[in-house]
Amino acid sequence: MTLLPNPSDLTQGALPFRTCVGMMLFNRQGLVWVGRRRPKWAGDHTAHIWQMPQGGVEKFEPPRIAALRELREETGVTSVEIVAEHPEWLTYELPENLLGIALKGRYRGQRQKWFAMRFLGDDSEINIASKEGLKAEFETWRWAPIEAVPKLIVPFKRDVYERVTRDFSHFADQSV
Repeated sequence: MTLLPNPSDLTQGALPFRTCVGMMLFNRQGLVWVGRRRPKWAGDHTAHIWQMPQGGVEKFEPPRIAALRELREETGVTSVEIVAEHPEWLTYELPENLLGIALKGRYRGQRQKWFAMRFLGDDSEINIASKEGLKAEFETWRWAPIEAVPKLIVPFKRDVYERVTRDFSHFADQSV
């Protein structure tokens, strides 16, 4: 049995970062896929609960493989082309009120490798329902203009979203 730390005893430096991947999925019109998360913890009931697909990297799993797996698990999408990998690992830290609660209470935030992907299928391929023994991450989804994406995310992830949006923005101008 693993005991989780008492949230009142936690500080940002007491926990590691979770290694994960994030995917900015572009459709043929240059719009970005965003999903509205299912509420997971107190404080998650705000207007800023939309996000791009993201998820953990399994032990010994290459980030590119993790990105394709997580995209499939969360959205059902497999018809994609990876068009870019962000050169840096980007991090965010959880606010103090979510330490010991969010990310199963085991992490202080996430260390993310981001990928830009071009969606080659049609919207009927997208399936956010529970599958493969996993709970659904999103309750609904939509395509959004890239400049709107950082405004949709929870404030503590906004710096990462602004960086990814800036660095991948040229893909919004390229149609398939």
